[in-house]
Amino acid sequence: MNLSPALEKTLTREQLSAREAQRRAQWIAWGPAVFQASRLMLKLGILKLLHDSDSGLTVGEVADGCGLPAYAVKVLLEASLCIGTVLVDKDSERYTLAKTGWFLLNDEATKVNMAFCHDVNYEGWFHLEESLTEGRPAGLAHFGPWPTIYEGLSSLPRQVQESWFGFDHFYSDGSFSQALEVVFEARPKTLLDVGGNTGRWAVRCVAHDPEVRVTVMDLPQQLAMMQRQIAGSPGAERISGYAADLLNPDTSFPTDHHYDAIWMSQFLDCFSERQVVSILRRAAKVMTPGSRLYVMETLWDRQRFDTAAFCLTMTSLYFTAMANGNSKMFNTDDLTRLINEAGLEVETIHDHLGLGHSILICKKTL
Repeated sequence: MNLSPALEKTLTREQLSAREAQRRAQWIAWGPAVFQASRLMLKLGILKLLHDSDSGLTVGEVADGCGLPAYAVKVLLEASLCIGTVLVDKDSERYTLAKTGWFLLNDEATKVNMAFCHDVNYEGWFHLEESLTEGRPAGLAHFGPWPTIYEGLSSLPRQVQESWFGFDHFYSDGSFSQALEVVFEARPKTLLDVGGNTGRWAVRCVAHDPEVRVTVMDLPQQLAMMQRQIAGSPGAERISGYAADLLNPDTSFPTDHHYDAIWMSQFLDCFSERQVVSILRRAAKVMTPGSRLYVMETLWDRQRFDTAAFCLTMTSLYFTAMANGNSKMFNTDDLTRLINEAGLEVETIHDHLGLGHSILICKKTL
């Protein structure tokens, strides 16, 4: 496994003393309580009250500010002291915001991740063991009877939808500006957006290049959502849809005309290895020597910081329990192996786009 320098240091050698390791173990044991207490400190406005205070607040002042009983405020503040999100002055008994609390309150990635974990995953992860042993998203039954979450996206409760799309868009959208430069360096006239979801990438493409025509390939219910989302956007008349269930191995890629570029963003991580090879083989069938496949993924082994690798490997557990039961976030070796098995080869890799994406530019093996 080829790890980035930062990850090689932290993931291959022990970093903690015995006392630190014991503390980490207790943190894991109490993890659900840590999460919920911290989420409520944010939701109930306590962290914001402390942030806006010049000299800190007493338990009574926090209770008055957020409208909670003193008991509720005290148990949350005392838990947060040991979690590390707040500090206390032992003489005045006034609480202030710690650095970790500041990040909970202000860091957009942290807020997106917390909403995603609570609204989409939290109750479903109770069934993680079933998902691992049975190879199916056992936690998804909490929301509905679908075999994967993708068939049910348009039917999920509104708050769950908002948190799911908020998570998905936050990480992909931050990479789009740099990704456009990579893809349109070759000046494609036609682009097939596979798994295009709500059409955000397609809209960016037609705005970036006034000549390109984009076909979004996705499930019928996703295309209906996409059409509603792009309505009225500049260049929307150059975006069309192609309904397809790529889990069906008999589903072919469109052959109505040649595509210069095939785009897959945060898409292949939604499938098992066997399914990935099947999808890529079908893509390769419609490629010519001059066309290119652009695969954008957050490869956990290529991250600059171990925090990013942590978030990505935890996201794999969402795929296990909630999404489909058989996919995960890739490392470079695994994804390259699947690309090669499908009759393609990686020509170039562009790293560190946005919040940690890589684009693998692939061509058909001659």
